Amino acid sequence: MNNLTFEQFNNAEFTLFKGNPILKNPLNSFVIADPSVLTPDISHDGKWHLFCHTFFGVYRYESVDGINFKNKGKIVNRAMRPNINYIDGKYYLFFERTRPVIFNLLSLVGAKWKSEIYCTQSTNLIDWCEPYKVIGKTHDYEEYNQGFAISNPFLISVDGKYRMYYSCGQTFIKDCGFCEPTHISFAESENITNGYVSRETPIISPDKNIKYLNLCSGCLKVYKLKDCYIGLQNGLFEKDGKSHSAIMLLKSQDGINFEFVKPFLAPQKCGDNDWMAQYVYACCLTYHENKLRLYFNARNVSNNLTGRECIGFYEAEV
Repeated sequence: MNNLTFEQFNNAEFTLFKGNPILKNPLNSFVIADPSVLTPDISHDGKWHLFCHTFFGVYRYESVDGINFKNKGKIVNRAMRPNINYIDGKYYLFFERTRPVIFNLLSLVGAKWKSEIYCTQSTNLIDWCEPYKVIGKTHDYEEYNQGFAISNPFLISVDGKYRMYYSCGQTFIKDCGFCEPTHISFAESENITNGYVSRETPIISPDKNIKYLNLCSGCLKVYKLKDCYIGLQNGLFEKDGKSHSAIMLLKSQDGINFEFVKPFLAPQKCGDNDWMAQYVYACCLTYHENKLRLYFNARNVSNNLTGRECIGFYEAEV
Protein backbone atom coordinates (compact mmCIF):
# COMPACT_ATOMS: atom_id res chain seq x y z
CA MET A 1 0.00 0.00 0.00
CA ASN A 2 2.96 2.31 0.43
CA ASN A 3 3.17 2.82 -3.35
CA LEU A 4 -0.17 4.69 -3.29
CA THR A 5 -0.32 8.44 -2.74
CA PHE A 6 -2.87 10.12 -0.55
CA GLU A 7 -4.46 11.71 -3.62
CA GLN A 8 -4.91 8.28 -5.22
CA PHE A 9 -6.49 6.87 -2.10
CA ASN A 10 -8.68 9.89 -1.41
CA ASN A 11 -9.99 9.94 -5.00
CA ALA A 12 -10.65 6.20 -5.23
CA GLU A 13 -14.32 5.43 -5.87
CA PHE A 14 -15.37 2.94 -3.22
CA THR A 15 -18.63 1.02 -3.49
CA LEU A 16 -20.29 -1.42 -1.13
CA PHE A 17 -20.18 -5.05 -2.23
CA LYS A 18 -23.69 -6.00 -3.37
CA GLY A 19 -23.52 -9.34 -1.57
CA ASN A 20 -22.99 -7.77 1.87
CA PRO A 21 -22.86 -8.89 4.55
CA ILE A 22 -20.40 -11.66 3.69
CA LEU A 23 -20.36 -13.03 7.26
CA LYS A 24 -23.50 -13.03 9.39
CA ASN A 25 -23.62 -13.46 13.13
CA PRO A 26 -23.75 -17.15 14.09
CA LEU A 27 -26.81 -18.56 15.86
CA ASN A 28 -25.04 -18.67 19.22
CA SER A 29 -23.78 -15.07 19.09
CA PHE A 30 -25.39 -11.71 18.41
CA VAL A 31 -22.16 -10.47 16.85
CA ILE A 32 -19.40 -11.36 14.45
CA ALA A 33 -17.05 -8.42 14.50
CA ASP A 34 -13.69 -6.68 14.15
CA PRO A 35 -12.27 -8.28 10.99
CA SER A 36 -8.51 -8.47 10.47
CA VAL A 37 -7.54 -9.81 7.04
CA LEU A 38 -4.48 -11.26 5.31
CA THR A 39 -4.39 -11.19 1.49
CA PRO A 40 -2.98 -14.10 -0.56
CA ASP A 41 0.32 -12.32 -1.24
CA ILE A 42 1.12 -12.09 2.48
CA SER A 43 -0.05 -15.51 3.64
CA HIS A 44 2.00 -18.69 3.48
CA ASP A 45 -0.61 -20.65 1.49
CA GLY A 46 -1.80 -18.03 -1.02
CA LYS A 47 -5.28 -17.75 0.49
CA TRP A 48 -7.31 -15.04 2.16
CA HIS A 49 -7.54 -15.35 5.95
CA LEU A 50 -10.00 -13.34 8.03
CA PHE A 51 -9.83 -13.21 11.82
CA CYS A 52 -12.77 -11.92 13.86
CA HIS A 53 -14.53 -12.45 17.16
CA THR A 54 -17.91 -13.62 18.45
CA PHE A 55 -19.08 -13.82 22.06
CA PHE A 56 -17.03 -17.00 22.40
CA GLY A 57 -13.56 -15.95 21.23
CA VAL A 58 -11.45 -15.24 18.14
CA TYR A 59 -12.00 -17.35 15.01
CA ARG A 60 -10.19 -17.81 11.69
CA TYR A 61 -12.02 -17.88 8.35
CA GLU A 62 -10.44 -18.92 5.03
CA SER A 63 -11.25 -18.03 1.40
CA VAL A 64 -9.84 -18.26 -2.13
CA ASP A 65 -11.51 -15.03 -3.29
CA GLY A 66 -11.85 -12.87 -0.18
CA ILE A 67 -15.64 -13.08 -0.44
CA ASN A 68 -16.76 -16.63 0.34
CA PHE A 69 -15.22 -17.51 3.69
CA LYS A 70 -15.31 -20.83 5.56
CA ASN A 71 -15.04 -21.07 9.31
CA LYS A 72 -11.79 -22.85 10.21
CA GLY A 73 -12.43 -22.84 13.93
CA LYS A 74 -11.76 -20.95 17.12
CA ILE A 75 -8.18 -19.97 17.96
CA VAL A 76 -8.52 -18.60 21.49
CA ASN A 77 -11.13 -18.07 24.22
CA ARG A 78 -11.65 -14.90 26.25
CA ALA A 79 -10.57 -12.89 23.21
CA MET A 80 -11.89 -9.94 21.20
CA ARG A 81 -10.78 -7.50 18.51
CA PRO A 82 -7.97 -9.43 16.78
CA ASN A 83 -5.09 -8.05 14.73
CA ILE A 84 -3.16 -10.53 12.54
CA ASN A 85 0.38 -9.91 11.28
CA TYR A 86 2.69 -12.08 9.15
CA ILE A 87 6.32 -11.14 9.84
CA ASP A 88 9.41 -13.11 8.77
CA GLY A 89 7.54 -16.38 8.30
CA LYS A 90 5.60 -16.21 11.57
CA TYR A 91 2.02 -15.17 12.35
CA TYR A 92 1.45 -12.87 15.32
CA LEU A 93 -2.17 -12.62 16.44
CA PHE A 94 -2.74 -9.77 18.89
CA PHE A 95 -6.08 -9.49 20.66
CA GLU A 96 -7.90 -8.05 23.66
CA ARG A 97 -7.89 -10.65 26.43
CA THR A 98 -10.85 -10.43 28.79
CA ARG A 99 -11.47 -12.17 32.08
CA PRO A 100 -13.59 -15.34 32.22
CA VAL A 101 -17.22 -15.01 31.11
CA ILE A 102 -18.63 -14.88 34.64
CA PHE A 103 -16.59 -11.75 35.42
CA ASN A 104 -17.67 -10.11 32.16
CA LEU A 105 -21.32 -10.75 33.01
CA LEU A 106 -20.82 -9.39 36.51
CA SER A 107 -19.43 -6.17 34.98
CA LEU A 108 -22.99 -5.46 33.78
CA VAL A 109 -24.07 -5.17 37.41
CA GLY A 110 -21.12 -3.19 38.72
CA ALA A 111 -18.12 -5.52 38.89
CA LYS A 112 -14.80 -4.15 37.57
CA TRP A 113 -13.93 -4.83 33.91
CA LYS A 114 -10.32 -5.70 33.13
CA SER A 115 -8.79 -6.38 29.72
CA GLU A 116 -5.29 -6.25 28.24
CA ILE A 117 -3.54 -6.97 24.95
CA TYR A 118 -2.20 -10.49 24.48
CA CYS A 119 -0.50 -12.33 21.61
CA THR A 120 -0.32 -15.86 20.27
CA GLN A 121 2.01 -17.10 17.50
CA SER A 122 1.88 -19.67 14.72
CA THR A 123 3.80 -20.71 11.60
CA ASN A 124 0.88 -22.49 9.90
CA LEU A 125 -2.34 -20.83 11.23
CA ILE A 126 -3.28 -24.14 12.86
CA ASP A 127 -0.94 -24.63 15.81
CA TRP A 128 -0.80 -21.64 18.15
CA CYS A 129 1.33 -21.03 21.22
CA GLU A 130 -0.01 -20.26 24.68
CA PRO A 131 -1.15 -16.59 24.72
CA TYR A 132 1.04 -14.13 26.63
CA LYS A 133 0.55 -10.51 27.71
CA VAL A 134 2.02 -7.75 25.55
CA ILE A 135 0.48 -4.50 26.84
CA GLY A 136 -1.22 -3.87 30.17
CA LYS A 137 -2.50 -0.78 31.99
CA THR A 138 0.22 1.76 32.78
CA HIS A 139 -1.57 5.14 32.77
CA ASP A 140 -4.57 6.69 34.52
CA TYR A 141 -6.26 7.59 31.23
CA GLU A 142 -6.64 3.86 30.49
CA GLU A 143 -8.94 3.48 33.49
CA TYR A 144 -12.59 4.35 33.98
CA ASN A 145 -14.99 4.12 36.90
CA GLN A 146 -15.60 0.39 36.42
CA GLY A 147 -12.08 -0.86 35.79
CA PHE A 148 -9.71 -0.59 32.84
CA ALA A 149 -9.72 -1.68 29.21
CA ILE A 150 -6.79 -1.99 26.78
CA SER A 151 -8.21 -3.06 23.41
CA ASN A 152 -8.19 -2.88 19.60
CA PRO A 153 -4.48 -3.58 18.99
CA PHE A 154 -3.10 -2.59 15.58
CA LEU A 155 0.60 -3.05 14.75
CA ILE A 156 2.73 -1.14 12.24
CA SER A 157 6.48 -0.65 11.77
CA VAL A 158 7.83 2.90 12.07
CA ASP A 159 11.51 3.84 11.67
CA GLY A 160 12.80 0.48 12.84
CA LYS A 161 10.40 0.21 15.78
CA TYR A 162 7.08 -1.51 16.28
CA ARG A 163 4.16 0.77 17.08
CA MET A 164 1.01 -0.71 18.57
CA TYR A 165 -2.04 1.51 18.38
CA TYR A 166 -4.73 0.64 20.89
CA SER A 167 -7.99 1.85 22.39
CA CYS A 168 -8.42 2.33 26.12
CA GLY A 169 -10.96 3.28 28.73
CA GLN A 170 -14.70 2.68 28.38
CA THR A 171 -17.66 5.00 27.80
CA PHE A 172 -21.18 3.72 28.47
CA ILE A 173 -23.44 4.14 25.41
CA LYS A 174 -26.90 4.52 26.93
CA ASP A 175 -29.12 3.38 24.05
CA CYS A 176 -26.89 0.34 23.41
CA GLY A 177 -26.59 -0.69 27.04
CA PHE A 178 -22.86 -1.42 26.73
CA CYS A 179 -19.53 0.42 26.61
CA GLU A 180 -17.26 1.49 23.76
CA PRO A 181 -13.60 2.64 23.95
CA THR A 182 -12.99 6.20 25.15
CA HIS A 183 -9.46 7.08 23.98
CA ILE A 184 -6.88 5.99 21.40
CA SER A 185 -3.16 5.81 22.15
CA PHE A 186 -0.13 3.75 21.15
CA ALA A 187 2.94 2.03 22.58
CA GLU A 188 6.32 1.43 20.93
CA SER A 189 9.01 -1.22 21.23
CA GLU A 190 12.08 -2.49 19.40
CA ASN A 191 10.67 -6.02 19.76
CA ILE A 192 7.44 -7.39 18.31
CA THR A 193 6.18 -9.12 21.43
CA ASN A 194 7.58 -7.30 24.46
CA GLY A 195 9.03 -4.08 25.84
CA TYR A 196 6.21 -1.77 24.70
CA VAL A 197 6.15 1.67 26.32
CA SER A 198 2.86 3.57 26.12
CA ARG A 199 2.45 7.29 25.53
CA GLU A 200 1.83 9.54 28.49
CA THR A 201 -1.30 10.94 26.84
CA PRO A 202 -3.82 9.69 24.24
CA ILE A 203 -3.60 10.82 20.63
CA ILE A 204 -7.39 10.88 20.13
CA SER A 205 -10.05 11.61 22.76
CA PRO A 206 -13.77 12.43 22.57
CA ASP A 207 -14.76 16.05 22.08
CA LYS A 208 -18.32 17.32 22.56
CA ASN A 209 -17.64 19.98 19.92
CA ILE A 210 -16.65 17.52 17.15
CA LYS A 211 -19.61 16.16 15.21
CA TYR A 212 -18.32 12.62 14.68
CA LEU A 213 -16.45 12.30 17.98
CA ASN A 214 -18.83 13.63 20.62
CA LEU A 215 -19.27 10.33 22.52
CA CYS A 216 -16.04 8.33 22.35
CA SER A 217 -13.15 7.41 20.08
CA GLY A 218 -13.77 3.81 19.00
CA CYS A 219 -10.65 2.41 17.34
CA LEU A 220 -7.99 3.49 14.84
CA LYS A 221 -6.25 1.61 12.01
CA VAL A 222 -3.17 3.31 10.53
CA TYR A 223 -1.59 2.69 7.10
CA LYS A 224 1.56 4.10 5.52
CA LEU A 225 1.08 5.53 2.04
CA LYS A 226 3.78 6.87 -0.27
CA ASP A 227 3.54 10.42 1.04
CA CYS A 228 1.78 10.23 4.44
CA TYR A 229 -0.08 8.08 6.92
CA ILE A 230 -3.82 7.63 6.84
CA GLY A 231 -6.03 6.70 9.74
CA LEU A 232 -9.40 4.96 9.55
CA GLN A 233 -11.22 5.62 12.79
CA ASN A 234 -14.74 4.69 13.85
CA GLY A 235 -15.72 7.46 16.21
CA LEU A 236 -19.00 7.21 18.10
CA PHE A 237 -21.33 10.17 18.12
CA GLU A 238 -24.80 11.25 19.16
CA LYS A 239 -27.25 12.53 16.59
CA ASP A 240 -30.95 13.25 17.11
CA GLY A 241 -30.88 11.56 20.49
CA LYS A 242 -29.35 8.30 19.21
CA SER A 243 -25.80 6.98 19.12
CA HIS A 244 -24.09 6.15 15.83
CA SER A 245 -20.67 5.09 14.55
CA ALA A 246 -19.04 5.92 11.21
CA ILE A 247 -15.58 5.38 9.75
CA MET A 248 -13.63 8.62 9.33
CA LEU A 249 -10.64 9.21 7.06
CA LEU A 250 -7.75 10.93 8.86
CA LYS A 251 -4.37 12.12 7.58
CA SER A 252 -1.00 12.47 9.31
CA GLN A 253 2.65 13.07 8.48
CA ASP A 254 3.97 11.23 11.54
CA GLY A 255 1.23 8.76 12.48
CA ILE A 256 0.71 10.67 15.73
CA ASN A 257 -0.94 13.99 14.92
CA PHE A 258 -4.01 13.30 12.78
CA GLU A 259 -6.30 15.71 11.00
CA PHE A 260 -9.86 14.94 9.95
CA VAL A 261 -10.35 14.63 6.18
CA LYS A 262 -13.89 13.35 5.61
CA PRO A 263 -16.47 10.75 6.62
CA PHE A 264 -15.33 7.64 4.76
CA LEU A 265 -18.16 5.17 5.37
CA ALA A 266 -21.35 6.13 7.18
CA PRO A 267 -24.31 4.07 8.40
CA GLN A 268 -26.95 3.48 5.75
CA LYS A 269 -29.69 1.15 4.61
CA CYS A 270 -28.79 -1.07 1.63
CA GLY A 271 -32.09 -1.50 -0.19
CA ASP A 272 -34.26 -3.58 2.11
CA ASN A 273 -31.26 -4.69 4.19
CA ASP A 274 -30.69 -2.66 7.35
CA TRP A 275 -27.57 -4.54 8.51
CA MET A 276 -25.49 -1.31 8.67
CA ALA A 277 -28.27 1.15 9.38
CA GLN A 278 -27.00 2.66 12.65
CA TYR A 279 -23.35 1.73 13.20
CA VAL A 280 -20.27 1.14 11.06
CA TYR A 281 -17.51 -0.10 13.31
CA ALA A 282 -13.98 -1.49 13.21
CA CYS A 283 -12.29 -2.06 9.85
CA CYS A 284 -9.28 -3.55 8.08
CA LEU A 285 -7.92 -2.13 4.82
CA THR A 286 -6.33 -4.50 2.29
CA TYR A 287 -4.62 -3.93 -1.08
CA HIS A 288 -4.40 -6.80 -3.53
CA GLU A 289 -4.20 -6.93 -7.34
CA ASN A 290 -4.91 -3.19 -7.68
CA LYS A 291 -8.01 -3.41 -5.51
CA LEU A 292 -8.55 -1.78 -2.17
CA ARG A 293 -10.95 -3.56 0.15
CA LEU A 294 -12.15 -2.21 3.45
CA TYR A 295 -13.54 -5.06 5.53
CA PHE A 296 -15.69 -3.80 8.40
CA ASN A 297 -18.38 -4.83 10.83
CA ALA A 298 -21.66 -3.00 11.25
CA ARG A 299 -24.76 -3.07 13.44
CA ASN A 300 -28.39 -2.58 12.50
CA VAL A 301 -29.86 -1.06 15.69
CA SER A 302 -28.64 -0.02 19.11
CA ASN A 303 -30.86 -2.30 21.21
CA ASN A 304 -28.62 -4.88 22.89
CA LEU A 305 -31.26 -7.62 22.50
CA THR A 306 -32.34 -7.06 18.90
CA GLY A 307 -29.13 -5.57 17.51
CA ARG A 308 -26.94 -7.80 15.32
CA GLU A 309 -23.40 -7.26 14.01
CA CYS A 310 -22.16 -8.67 10.70
CA ILE A 311 -19.12 -8.23 8.41
CA GLY A 312 -18.97 -6.87 4.87
CA PHE A 313 -16.61 -4.89 2.64
CA TYR A 314 -16.25 -1.67 0.67
CA GLU A 315 -14.14 -1.83 -2.52
CA ALA A 316 -12.33 0.34 -5.09
CA GLU A 317 -9.99 -0.19 -8.04
CA VAL A 318 -6.87 1.95 -8.18
